[in-house]
Amino acid sequence: MTDSDDDASLRERVEAWLSREMPIIQMHGGTSAVREADPESGEVIIELGGGCSGCSVGDVTTGNIESALIQWPEIDEVTVRIPDARDSLGGPDQPESIMGVDRTEGGRGDWGSSNPGKDHL
Repeated sequence: MTDSDDDASLRERVEAWLSREMPIIQMHGGTSAVREADPESGEVIIELGGGCSGCSVGDVTTGNIESALIQWPEIDEVTVRIPDARDSLGGPDQPESIMGVDRTEGGRGDWGSSNPGKDHL
C-alpha cells in the first residue's frame, strides 16, 4: 500500500463519516469537503461552505466535527473552516455586490446608482 492509498483511504473515511453523521450540513444547504487528510501527520482539514457560510450555528457544527474526529486514533489534529461569504465577494469594504447594487443601502442601491431617470414611467 502506498502513501497515496493511505491518504485516499483516510479522506474517503472522513468524507463518508461526514455524510453519515452530519446530514444536517446538506439538509440546510451546506457543503463539506475534506481538503487534507494526511495519515502520516494525523492532520485533517475540512471546509464547510454553501449554507454554512454565515450560519448562526456554524460554531456548534465545527465543534461537533472536531470533537468527534479527534477521537479517531489516526487523527491528531482537526481543523474545520467556514470561509466568510463576504470574502468571496471582496470583503465588507467592497462598495458594490457582484450585480452592481450598492450594498450600503441594504441591497436596494442608492439614488445615484438605481435612479432610472425622470423619463422612466
